[in-house]
Amino acid sequence: MKIAVMAAGAVGGYFGARLAADGHDVFFIARGAHRDAIRRNGLKIESVHGDLLVPKPNVTDDPNTVGPVDVVLFAVKLWDTETAAALTKPMAGPQTRIITVQNGIDSVGRLAPILGADRVVGGVAYIATTIAAPGVIRHTSQFATLHYGHADKRADAVLDAFTAAGKKAKCDVDISKDINVELWQKFVFLTALAGATASRRAAIGPIVATGDGRAFFRALMDEARAVGKASGVDVGDAFVEQRMDFVLNKVEPGMKASMAHDLEKGYRLELDWLNGKVAELGDKYGIDTPASDDVVAKLRDFRLGKAA
Repeated sequence: MKIAVMAAGAVGGYFGARLAADGHDVFFIARGAHRDAIRRNGLKIESVHGDLLVPKPNVTDDPNTVGPVDVVLFAVKLWDTETAAALTKPMAGPQTRIITVQNGIDSVGRLAPILGADRVVGGVAYIATTIAAPGVIRHTSQFATLHYGHADKRADAVLDAFTAAGKKAKCDVDISKDINVELWQKFVFLTALAGATASRRAAIGPIVATGDGRAFFRALMDEARAVGKASGVDVGDAFVEQRMDFVLNKVEPGMKASMAHDLEKGYRLELDWLNGKVAELGDKYGIDTPASDDVVAKLRDFRLGKAA
């Protein structure tokens, strides 16, 4: 398959590298030092499941040179969505599928007016990765899962082909049984993980080791679940309990959300589309969101990178 990764960051770069190593025609969209390092040294994956080097990847900062592809893995930061979508247009042919694996819950709605509702597909990525250095992506979680699908659950031959390609490349990919539910499930957990680790400037292990920290994490999940239910999707008590068990007993204690890493590096934050979105929907539906409001208050001045 011909696949484009917009852009070759920690998530898109990981899955794109696995597919490229299995012989697919993958184009990595990157810029600056990351682009230059990939051109010079190849794209390196340092993973708990085995390291990988794509020695001579197709890497460019100009999507116009790529042309239409079968699938675009759309994995840019939420604040860059519309700009990156416009740059994606030259790669979107009539049968192209743009699988957005961004955080948040509104990516499909933001991309559809720019790239076409029939082309845009919702997706969720469950993986812990960072850019360790330009051209180097570090994968630290035992899980590396990608699910995607149309909201109306319709069949799609392009998605079927991509799934087959991913499985052959030994990636944990599949079409979701209900992408709307999965998007909210991830949102509920991620907003809690991001809100807790970023606002408290600590890894999740030390946070939930205290009663106050556990209560705060649970409150963030409960608030996100409540606004999701008001929006039409209820992930249920069982999901919240399962995620609490996961974070207390199974997750790596040193794990932080990408928003916490971005905060440490002085980068822009996805705050407005994560905990800020919970607070916004709380206002819309008349639901109190004190934990999410606390996160927003603590991080508001860092939203644009560094202290504003």
